[in-house]
Amino acid sequence: MNDDDRVFRALADPTRRLLLDRLFERDGRTLTELESELEMTRFGVMKHLRLLEEAGLVATRKQGREKLHFLNPVPIRLIHDRWIDKYTERRVSALADLKTELEDAG
Repeated sequence: MNDDDRVFRALADPTRRLLLDRLFERDGRTLTELESELEMTRFGVMKHLRLLEEAGLVATRKQGREKLHFLNPVPIRLIHDRWIDKYTERRVSALADLKTELEDAG
């Protein structure tokens, strides 16, 4: 499985997207903090976090006895650049050109 596949697989699950949203709101959360916001077992949250780590979307750092989780947005940006940006560029350019033409005609 390549890196893109891991990222897409990780993003396919709504619980994992929710975890990423929580880390976006405030980075450096512990498992206990993340678990408290979900209606699932500690083990379930750990499993989701492990998949996010394997995809490179979450990085961890030990601080004393705690393990802190941090969002790594780089893989999402790479997916955007590779799979989304190229498909939207023509549309955006066409809309900008249309806007200019309409303004010049008016």
